[in-house]
Order: sequence, then C-alpha cells, then structure tokens
Amino acid sequence: MIPFNKPYLTGKETEYIKKSVLSGKISGDGIYTKKCNLFFEEKYKFKKVLLTTSCTDALEMCAILSNIQPGDEVIIPSYTFVSTANAFVLRGAKIVFADSRKENPNIDETQIEQLITKNTKAIVVVHYAGIACNMDTIMAIANKYNLIVIEDAAQAIDSFYNGRALGSIGHLAAFSFHETKNVISGEGGMIAINDERFIKRAEIIREKGTNRSAFFRGEVDKYGWVDIGSSFLPSDIIAAFLYAQLENIIDIQNKRKKIWDTYYQNLIPLANKGFIKLPFIPDFATNNAHMFYLVCRNIEERTGLIHKLKEENINAVFHYLSLHKSPYYKDKHDGRNLNFTDMYTDCLVRLPLFYELDNINVKRICKVINDFYL
Repeated sequence: MIPFNKPYLTGKETEYIKKSVLSGKISGDGIYTKKCNLFFEEKYKFKKVLLTTSCTDALEMCAILSNIQPGDEVIIPSYTFVSTANAFVLRGAKIVFADSRKENPNIDETQIEQLITKNTKAIVVVHYAGIACNMDTIMAIANKYNLIVIEDAAQAIDSFYNGRALGSIGHLAAFSFHETKNVISGEGGMIAINDERFIKRAEIIREKGTNRSAFFRGEVDKYGWVDIGSSFLPSDIIAAFLYAQLENIIDIQNKRKKIWDTYYQNLIPLANKGFIKLPFIPDFATNNAHMFYLVCRNIEERTGLIHKLKEENINAVFHYLSLHKSPYYKDKHDGRNLNFTDMYTDCLVRLPLFYELDNINVKRICKVINDFYL
C-alpha cells in the first residue's frame, strides 16, 4: 500500500529531544522553542511568532486577539477545515461564508466586499495547498473597512505572495506542524503576529491570561491573572522535534517540489484532454508543494477514481465538506449558493505526497489514473 502520508524524520529529532530533557526545562518556552521562534522571525520576517500546541489553538488566539464578540461577523471561505470557523464561533461570531474561486479553492476575493456589513469584524483567508490568495486586494478591502485579516496558513509554510512570506501579510496568521504538513512536530502550530498592537496581549493569552512571560524577562516583579487566556504553549520537546525539521527545510522542500512536478508532468496530458483539472498557481504565488490534487468532473467519477486507486493499493483521499452545508451550520447559513465550494467538495482528490515517496511510485500512481480515464 502506498499511504497518503508518511511522517519524515531527518535524524536529529530524538537527539534534540534528549538535549531538551537534559536542559532541565521541558515545559513551554525552553531552548528549542526559542530557536524555532528565531528561525521563523529571521527567515520569514514575521514580527513576532509564538509556538502553539496546534494550528487550531493559534486560530483561537487570533479570534481572542481580534476581540470577537457575540454578534460580530467574520467572513471565511466555506471550503476549509472546521477549525478555521470554529475558532470564531467559540467567541460567539456569526460566520459569513464566501465561495471559492473557479480556478482554485482559495476564497474568491471579488465576493468579499459585498459580504461586509456594519457587524463585520474580520476576514479569514485560507491559503489552500500553500497557494496564496490575492492578498493585495484583500488587504485593500480590509483597510477600507477597518477590518482585521487573519491568514490561515496551516498549509502554507515556505510559500510566498509577490516575494512576501505567507503569514506575514495579514495582521495575524496561524500555521500547522501536524504530521501531514511539510515540516512537522506530530501535533503543533504557531501564531504569527504582524501588528505590534497584538504582541503583548498574545503572550498573555498564550500563558493562561497571565503576564508570566513578562515576569521571566524581569519586566514585572510578580505575575498574575490579567486577561482571558488558555494553555496554548507547547512542550519544548515538541519544539525540539520541530527544530530538527526546520534545519532541513530546504532539502524537504526541494524533494516535495520534485514529487509535485513529476505528478504534474505525468498528468497534464489528461488535463489537456479535459478529463481532469490540475492545480492552478497564479503569477503572484509560489508553490510550496504541500499537496498535489486534481479535480474530477463529478462526484461519481471521483468515487470511481479513488476506488480504482485503492484497488491498486494507493491511498488517495478527498476532504473538506462545504462548511455552509455542515450539520452544525446549515441552518445558520444565509442560504446563498456557493457553487465552486460545492464543486471542490464533490470533485477534488488529494494524491499521496511525502518525502520518501519515490519517482517509481509517483509514476505508478499516475499510470493508474491515466488507465482509469483512457
């Protein structure tokens, strides 16, 4: 069986975990947490980063920092993972779902302005497959209406928009280091803070609502409960694992891009004949090879393709059911049809992509797909 995903170990993970343990501090903000923070701030020019236990936690921090209150509205694409919306629902927000673009699953930025009301507080964009949304247009709209922009960059590490790292453009951003991502720590995430006004409060929220971080820096002589918050910071053991991955990010990215390119070259004849659609990357975006997907013509065809791949011991998957049609939110949605969201829900297939997937097996997967259609 060719699995959909296989976590990759660089070889230094357990060594760094041992060093973290021997340092005598394996709770949050130890030596490897600080190394990871510095890596991200220097390489990607985020103003401030804080590791979190998950991207979900980072998104929940974004919702608190945005001061979302009951009755506030937040514009979010419907084609995304539930965490993107749930973080704001937990604060009492009404979610206003936007459709995807025809060309790719990212939010259709041309729809955003018409969805804004006097209650709109924030826009959340999701860089699907690590491909950038049209951030200039989105930031211009946000500035016009004084809205906060949160980048859900769960899939977007080491990807760029017009030369700027994804996650460095909006006011806030959230990243994932789940085992299915490019660089991993099993579970794990990060909040990137690009607006100075949120930095101090972010530290407090992450430390259970206390000013503990300021205390350890010697800025206050005691710490106490000063705001709402939760335990969002990860163990330094998780950071130690992650740092081993970050040291090898160039090699990891190069390998993933080679796999992605092999898929594309072997499947583009099918796309040229109109059987499938392949990922679309705008001129302003780079490709971080987070995933390789294709879009079938209908749900029956997708079901058949996934079944055929499974018969050949290849585990391909689909994901993201339209959130506006979910059991939890369908009665709260305003009734608008989101046609492209539904199309991706019915027709998108993700193919295996992981560091140790060799060229022979990539071509084998492509042959099965070509045989299915031809």
